[in-house]
Amino acid sequence: MFSREHRSGIFLLFAIIILVQLSYFLFKDNFTSTKNNPEDKAWLLVQNEIDSLKSIQSTKKDTIYPFNPNYITDYKGYKLGMTIQEIDRLHAFRKTGKFVNSAEDFQQVTKVSNAFLSKISPYFKFPDWVKNKTNVASEKFRKFLPKEKEKIIQKDINTATREDLIAVYGIGEKLADKILLEKEKLGCFVSMEQFQFMWGISPEALADLEKRFNVKTQNGLSKIAINELSQKELAKFPYFDYALAKEIVIYRTMNNGIKNIDDLTKIKGMPNEKIKIIALYLDF
Repeated sequence: MFSREHRSGIFLLFAIIILVQLSYFLFKDNFTSTKNNPEDKAWLLVQNEIDSLKSIQSTKKDTIYPFNPNYITDYKGYKLGMTIQEIDRLHAFRKTGKFVNSAEDFQQVTKVSNAFLSKISPYFKFPDWVKNKTNVASEKFRKFLPKEKEKIIQKDINTATREDLIAVYGIGEKLADKILLEKEKLGCFVSMEQFQFMWGISPEALADLEKRFNVKTQNGLSKIAINELSQKELAKFPYFDYALAKEIVIYRTMNNGIKNIDDLTKIKGMPNEKIKIIALYLDF
């Protein structure tokens, strides 16, 4: 039915079709990998990063460093897992001028559970003179502290002189000057807890400082109008920096002002462990 030319054309068409199909099956992997290679690499990098983050999160554990349980703040207690009532019991006990000197004392005062005590007590760090009461070194240490029977008349920390501060165990001339400079920056001290956050004051020095002084007057206190001052003015407050001042301005603009201490906790970068002290310097 077909001529010789027609038959030759048909065979040639079939041959071309077969060659094209063979070429596709032989080289399709190269075409596909070349086309999708950059995208596949990007997805693999993202997946590897996600897997890495999941691995870190699954193995991440909170690190507890050795600490003196006598100076647990509200924030520290919260991070450790203590209840508000347990923290309040410890603070009430400390306000009487007494100290816990062992894990058993800590449990007796705070009423924490045995399970919780066994978890955190390995990290308790008491002064050497507490652990070695019969040691000669501890005897030398204690002779510099006020005698237990000696009656100490507490002075106002805001009227303390350089000589008054140097008389405190563990506070020398440089540290006394640093305390006076800090008072000058703040106008006055509003709480004895402020000294917990001053670098260089040891727990022993802090204990003696609390025995000798308290806050009786607040002369020189000039409260900060947190809803009115500019970012630059807020940054001058010792407990704020420029970045935190910026977050304060952003928050008060978006929320129609800062009304109370609860609003302060919602500001990014606010040092929550110092928030009660900071609030005493603010005028909402």
